[in-house]
Amino acid sequence: MVLVVLAILGCETKKMNFSVLGSGSKGNSLYIQSGKTAILIDAGFSGRDIAKRLAVHHRDMADLDGLFLTHEHGDHIRGAGVVSRRCSLPVYANEGTYRGSDTKLGKLHKRVEFETGKFVQLKDLMIRPFRISHDTLDPVGFLVSDSNVTIACCTDTGTVSKLVASRLSNCDALILEFNHDPQMLKTGPYPLSLQQRVRSSQGHLANEDAASFLKTLLHDRLQYVILAHLSETNNTAELALKSAGSIIPDEHPCHFHVAAQNIPSNLFTLKK
Repeated sequence: MVLVVLAILGCETKKMNFSVLGSGSKGNSLYIQSGKTAILIDAGFSGRDIAKRLAVHHRDMADLDGLFLTHEHGDHIRGAGVVSRRCSLPVYANEGTYRGSDTKLGKLHKRVEFETGKFVQLKDLMIRPFRISHDTLDPVGFLVSDSNVTIACCTDTGTVSKLVASRLSNCDALILEFNHDPQMLKTGPYPLSLQQRVRSSQGHLANEDAASFLKTLLHDRLQYVILAHLSETNNTAELALKSAGSIIPDEHPCHFHVAAQNIPSNLFTLKK
């Protein structure tokens, strides 16, 4: 009887926590922790900045177990080499991302190459990369599960495929790109060539497109949706929330939050 009670208590105390440490064109990083395992997805800030953002939640960079990279753009890998060396941390990426970022990353403590689509087991966490559409060599999103709940991270994609929809269909929390408002992009300061890149199928999701996609993903177990990678020039938190809110039934239990560029989000806890 004692052993059964202890086992139940152990299950109750194992919860998945996450925080978007920052999201936008100046830097991106996502912290996920369950049990005794903690990872970062991307490290687009300096090592010192990442440490400060983790400290807001009383977390220590030295306690990380792995760093996973979505793609090779600087706002996602800027601090990866420093974090890896300082914390003796393995860095996980696919061959394309490594090929596109080798000169930027510098020496790593440990380089681990995964195959897009294949599961990676890291202690208490199961991580599955899936292909997205962006102007890099082999960009990915990630599903992260602890066998009880699953977080999906899908940003920096210009379109959503049937594969992406399938991967995101049953997650408990979703970090999804709401990058730009089309009218702000059209009338803003970006030159036409950059506007075309942003709008392309290998660019970034507009608010309305992300909201329409989100509508297809709603289910009763979806607890949190984080609107991420908002453009500071071509979007506002109010416009992104308005787009998302327009397609969500009032009775749906999901909580919506906008990820900021300069400060980390709350430390959210997922319930089984």
